[in-house]
Amino acid sequence: MANAKSFTELINGDQPVLVDFYATWCGPCKMMQPILQETAQQVGQKVKIVKVDVDKNPAAAQKFQVRGVPTLILFEKGRLLWRKSGVVPANELVKVINKEVKAV
Repeated sequence: MANAKSFTELINGDQPVLVDFYATWCGPCKMMQPILQETAQQVGQKVKIVKVDVDKNPAAAQKFQVRGVPTLILFEKGRLLWRKSGVVPANELVKVINKEVKAV
Protein backbone atom coordinates (compact mmCIF):
# COMPACT_ATOMS: atom_id res chain seq x y z
CA MET A 1 0.00 0.00 0.00
CA ALA A 2 1.77 3.10 -1.23
CA ASN A 3 -0.05 5.88 0.62
CA ALA A 4 -3.39 7.05 1.96
CA LYS A 5 -4.32 8.73 -1.34
CA SER A 6 -3.95 5.52 -3.33
CA PHE A 7 -5.92 3.65 -0.65
CA THR A 8 -8.75 6.19 -0.92
CA GLU A 9 -8.67 5.94 -4.71
CA LEU A 10 -8.75 2.15 -4.46
CA ILE A 11 -11.81 1.93 -2.18
CA ASN A 12 -13.61 4.61 -4.23
CA GLY A 13 -12.93 2.83 -7.52
CA ASP A 14 -15.40 0.86 -9.61
CA GLN A 15 -14.25 -2.55 -8.39
CA PRO A 16 -15.44 -3.58 -4.91
CA VAL A 17 -12.59 -4.03 -2.43
CA LEU A 18 -12.26 -6.32 0.59
CA VAL A 19 -9.67 -4.81 2.91
CA ASP A 20 -7.90 -6.95 5.49
CA PHE A 21 -6.49 -4.66 8.20
CA TYR A 22 -3.74 -6.72 9.83
CA ALA A 23 -0.48 -6.56 11.77
CA THR A 24 2.65 -8.67 11.25
CA TRP A 25 2.76 -9.59 14.97
CA CYS A 26 -0.87 -10.80 15.01
CA GLY A 27 -1.38 -14.58 15.14
CA PRO A 28 -5.01 -14.62 13.92
CA CYS A 29 -3.97 -12.29 11.05
CA LYS A 30 -1.59 -14.99 9.79
CA MET A 31 -4.55 -17.41 9.72
CA MET A 32 -6.39 -15.06 7.34
CA GLN A 33 -3.83 -15.36 4.51
CA PRO A 34 -4.89 -18.83 3.23
CA ILE A 35 -8.56 -17.91 3.86
CA LEU A 36 -8.20 -14.80 1.69
CA GLN A 37 -6.46 -16.83 -1.04
CA GLU A 38 -9.31 -19.36 -1.03
CA THR A 39 -11.87 -16.55 -1.09
CA ALA A 40 -10.09 -14.91 -4.05
CA GLN A 41 -10.20 -18.19 -5.97
CA GLN A 42 -13.94 -18.52 -5.35
CA VAL A 43 -15.03 -14.95 -6.12
CA GLY A 44 -12.57 -14.25 -8.95
CA GLN A 45 -12.72 -10.71 -10.32
CA LYS A 46 -15.87 -9.82 -8.39
CA VAL A 47 -13.82 -8.18 -5.65
CA LYS A 48 -10.24 -7.02 -5.15
CA ILE A 49 -8.64 -8.22 -1.91
CA VAL A 50 -6.13 -5.88 -0.30
CA LYS A 51 -4.09 -6.23 2.89
CA VAL A 52 -3.31 -3.11 4.93
CA ASP A 53 -0.69 -3.26 7.70
CA VAL A 54 -2.09 -1.09 10.53
CA ASP A 55 1.41 -0.38 11.85
CA LYS A 56 2.56 0.99 8.48
CA ASN A 57 -0.75 2.69 7.65
CA PRO A 58 -2.08 4.08 10.95
CA ALA A 59 -4.07 6.82 9.18
CA ALA A 60 -6.16 4.31 7.22
CA ALA A 61 -6.74 2.21 10.35
CA GLN A 62 -7.72 5.30 12.33
CA LYS A 63 -10.04 6.60 9.60
CA PHE A 64 -12.06 3.37 9.72
CA GLN A 65 -11.77 3.01 13.51
CA VAL A 66 -9.95 -0.30 13.34
CA ARG A 67 -9.37 -1.17 16.99
CA GLY A 68 -8.44 -4.82 16.63
CA VAL A 69 -6.82 -6.96 13.99
CA PRO A 70 -7.71 -8.68 11.82
CA THR A 71 -10.58 -6.45 10.75
CA LEU A 72 -12.16 -7.03 7.35
CA ILE A 73 -14.08 -4.26 5.60
CA LEU A 74 -15.88 -4.58 2.26
CA PHE A 75 -16.16 -1.37 0.22
CA GLU A 76 -18.01 -0.62 -2.99
CA LYS A 77 -17.46 2.79 -4.61
CA GLY A 78 -16.32 4.17 -1.25
CA ARG A 79 -19.34 2.87 0.66
CA LEU A 80 -18.73 0.52 3.57
CA LEU A 81 -20.93 -2.51 2.85
CA TRP A 82 -19.79 -4.92 5.57
CA ARG A 83 -17.29 -5.14 8.37
CA LYS A 84 -16.17 -7.77 10.84
CA SER A 85 -13.26 -8.22 13.23
CA GLY A 86 -11.57 -11.54 13.89
CA VAL A 87 -10.91 -14.56 11.72
CA VAL A 88 -13.70 -15.06 9.17
CA PRO A 89 -13.97 -18.43 7.37
CA ALA A 90 -13.71 -18.40 3.56
CA ASN A 91 -17.26 -19.72 3.08
CA GLU A 92 -18.64 -16.81 5.15
CA LEU A 93 -16.56 -14.26 3.19
CA VAL A 94 -17.78 -15.71 -0.13
CA LYS A 95 -21.41 -15.53 1.07
CA VAL A 96 -20.98 -11.91 2.18
CA ILE A 97 -19.33 -10.91 -1.11
CA ASN A 98 -21.99 -12.66 -3.19
CA LYS A 99 -24.76 -11.05 -1.12
CA GLU A 100 -23.35 -7.51 -0.89
CA VAL A 101 -21.59 -7.01 -4.22
CA LYS A 102 -23.66 -6.47 -7.33
CA ALA A 103 -22.72 -8.67 -10.27
CA VAL A 104 -19.82 -7.37 -12.35
